Amino acid sequence: MSVSFKTLDLNLLKVFDAVMEERSVLRASQKVALSQSAVSHSLARLREMLDDELFVRTATGMQPTARALTMAPQVRQALRSLEAAVELPTFAPAVSTKSFTLAANDFTTMVLAPPLLKILGREAPAIDLTIKPVTRIDLAEQIDLGRIDVAIGVFSSPPSRFRTALLFEYDDVLIVGKKRKLGRLDNAKLASLPLVVVSFGGEQEGAIGGFISERGLARRSEMYDRPALERALSDSDRPPRIAVSLPHFLALPALLIDSELAAIVPRPLARALEQAHAITTYELPYTTTPVEVRLLWHERVEDEPSHEWLHEVLRRATEELRRGG
Repeated sequence: MSVSFKTLDLNLLKVFDAVMEERSVLRASQKVALSQSAVSHSLARLREMLDDELFVRTATGMQPTARALTMAPQVRQALRSLEAAVELPTFAPAVSTKSFTLAANDFTTMVLAPPLLKILGREAPAIDLTIKPVTRIDLAEQIDLGRIDVAIGVFSSPPSRFRTALLFEYDDVLIVGKKRKLGRLDNAKLASLPLVVVSFGGEQEGAIGGFISERGLARRSEMYDRPALERALSDSDRPPRIAVSLPHFLALPALLIDSELAAIVPRPLARALEQAHAITTYELPYTTTPVEVRLLWHERVEDEPSHEWLHEVLRRATEELRRGG
């Protein structure tokens, strides 16, 4: 059946958008305040109009077809544009009960969440946060679909549909358990240390040059400057020994205390770990490339007052982090 926008019922697109987000007819019906049968009827009409199944029922929920995935970002943007056209563009954080979804790794969560939550407690006590892993394989899709409001991480040349803003920069340092006394750290001593590093994915997971790409969005997977380490020890009798490679930073304190291990980590994380654990920081005997941690969001929310406020609050949390050390 041919489709004419002039005769299209926009409520069908609202139902489509709700099912795409919830992947469940029941939850979609609750979201749009319709009965399940009304949602199913709307889907049937839209399927007939577009000559596509749009969603296939599976054991894990309603899975979108390729046509639905292609439509979803445009439908979501169109609905938000219509909403913005008829509603006053205001946002009052002090009384808002809005929930924001962020994507971040455990490092950025550890250093940014405390100052961020202090600001929210003072200025927006009823706003809730959901923090999802920035390492998830479908990060770009989740941002495209509007399920993630902003991602925090290290990205390489994002596609034009995304916007970014710098939060902070960092370099690498070495940390060990407080009982270990390394003295002056040079390349020879570093080469003798069993190292712990954090990597969110290697070549087996599709990483190229320390970055994993999905839907055109490349994000950093190696959380240390491996090329700089290898260059520094290129003249050593022994290559650097990566004794342990972790998918997260959480286990580092437990591994370092009472062991011979040493870990290469971001400097802000080292400061945070020193405050909470028996950890000592050493400067590396070589220079690492400064790394930019950035906010990343979809262009369609560029001018939404609530998202502008969220970005501003995250920048202020970063400033509090800098002032704290």
